[in-house]
Amino acid sequence: MEHNSTFPIKQNELDMLRDEATSYIKSVQWEQSQRAKNKDKDAKDESILLYLSRANNGSNVSLTSVSKTILALKKRLLPESVAIPIHLNHTLYAVQEGITLGIWIKDSFYDASGLSTLIDNRSALDSDGKREYESKMHTATAYMLFATAYKILYDLKPHASDDLSVMKQKFAGIPEVSLLSPLKGIACQLFYYDKYLSHPDIIKSDKDVIDFTVVYFEALIDEIQLRKSNLEYTETIIDRTYKLEKSDFAVSGWENVFQGTAKSVEFNKIEFEQIVGNRDAKHFARRLTERMLSYDFEEKKNPFQELGGFMPVFMGYGIPGTGKSMLIAAIATRLKMHCDNLDIPFLFHPMPDTLISTFQGGSAEKMVEWMKPLQDPTKLIFAPIDDAENNLQERTAQGVSAGVKEVIGVFLRYTEGAYAVNYGNSSVGLFTNLPEMLDKAVISRVQGRFKIDGARTEHDFLDQDHLWWRKLDTTMPDFVNMQGPENYSYLQDQGLAKSMGEILNVSNKPTEQRVLDAYGKVEKHFKTNHHLFYANLYMEIQKIFPFFSSRDVRNIQSAVSLRLTDFDLEEDWFDNPEIYFKKDYDTKFNMLQELMRANMKGLDFSEIRRQEVVRYLDNVATIADTDFKRKVDARVNQMNIDLKARETFGK
Repeated sequence: MEHNSTFPIKQNELDMLRDEATSYIKSVQWEQSQRAKNKDKDAKDESILLYLSRANNGSNVSLTSVSKTILALKKRLLPESVAIPIHLNHTLYAVQEGITLGIWIKDSFYDASGLSTLIDNRSALDSDGKREYESKMHTATAYMLFATAYKILYDLKPHASDDLSVMKQKFAGIPEVSLLSPLKGIACQLFYYDKYLSHPDIIKSDKDVIDFTVVYFEALIDEIQLRKSNLEYTETIIDRTYKLEKSDFAVSGWENVFQGTAKSVEFNKIEFEQIVGNRDAKHFARRLTERMLSYDFEEKKNPFQELGGFMPVFMGYGIPGTGKSMLIAAIATRLKMHCDNLDIPFLFHPMPDTLISTFQGGSAEKMVEWMKPLQDPTKLIFAPIDDAENNLQERTAQGVSAGVKEVIGVFLRYTEGAYAVNYGNSSVGLFTNLPEMLDKAVISRVQGRFKIDGARTEHDFLDQDHLWWRKLDTTMPDFVNMQGPENYSYLQDQGLAKSMGEILNVSNKPTEQRVLDAYGKVEKHFKTNHHLFYANLYMEIQKIFPFFSSRDVRNIQSAVSLRLTDFDLEEDWFDNPEIYFKKDYDTKFNMLQELMRANMKGLDFSEIRRQEVVRYLDNVATIADTDFKRKVDARVNQMNIDLKARETFGK
């Protein structure tokens, strides 16, 4: 589903349709279907559904006027005033603009799908032509209602209450949706919208008008999403994007960004110093937060992208029990703390556990919903995928579900493809115990990687005990007796490193045998020319690991850029945001370049390049070998079981 063309929605064209939209708000006719009338026959008298089903007062056709209902609401909400309450006015305007845009979208579909021609020749249509005409009418109506509801949500959602659960409990659903024709479709929807608005229990205050309207039109979008699989002739809907002139609003197929107008998920507050060991991971996480915070909301870009130090996708991997979940919480805690201080909106957006659906296409839809908010340029977004091997597992492995394949397809499209938009304000973090089980194409999207290896040294294990027992030590000091060694004060080693150079166990040669052999072979011939050395080393590696590609080379280049931008932002920048964070993009970029130059004076480019190449290639080999070793271990284990079973059986 590639959106290959964008069409403008011109304001002057909308101006010509506004009178038509207003006429619907003034008056529409609707005849309720028998099913809608019977929908809640057995309900008690106070039921809202019963109220709706009796809305026609026994007559066949009902005239509804939303504008009259709005005036009645005005009298009820502001009885002493001539003014229209502010939210009521805002809502009426949004509904009018939504319908205007819906009519424009419908007209556009008429022309693009050939429905206009069918309408002109309607009297001469044969049975196939009539079927096509009806089918296209249904699709046009559905798309018009979708675009109308979508525009209303776009205008009103930012002004609605954060928590709409009370309004959702009052709302009893939309009794019927008509797709027979655009006129019937809009009349049916306005009829029920109006009936809800005039129900005394629904609207108690001015704010309720906006809240109810958002709940109602969200429900309408859900109803249309349920029906869209039965619609035909949708090619001209899904292959194009309509963008409103002088606005960020766009209709892109049936995509609904608001389904994922994600609210930040709650998380436990954890400081980096409370995590034992994991120096590499903590350092990486700190750099990530500093880089994200440098994002410029005016320009919608990040100076670190230009400097080559930003990672839209990164990976943390390590054995179970080494602190992956704690690290996710610590990154979120640090970002939230700085965002609060700098008055920046922050979204913590972890992938939900329930993403894989048993329905065909369901997982892809859920994944699109999850990934859509990552394209919102108005906030900083941290999107961790914990236990990433569950949803992004190697597609060629036996027994991998269709759902996993759908999720990976969407992930690849949104991280690098026609859809990939990265302003430098969002980062996806894959966290896994089993990197070798991740899909190869997914791993190749990873631009920064680090090991989460938990406690490693004597001091780490001392600190881990200290963190656990110190609660008891404060209440019963003599019982645990937490005295540490003379030359070490607790948590001294758990602070943050200054640079990667401090952390790396710099090995001059690869540690993985197959990589070491290739390295040695190439080194003999190309000792003096660095560029030729690396080009030939990559060719050798490709012979051993056929999946090694240009993208891996680019990832190595990214890793080198990360090292070159591996400098601290000045501490007083955080204390006084005016010095750096609140500056314009160009000033920030120049300040970072200064820091980068100062930082590079102590670095040797060829040394850093060699270290990063060795690190990356070792990593590739480890992941490939672990996968092979696991398969061998599983087979050996099975043979041992068979052997033991035979012995037991023979006794």
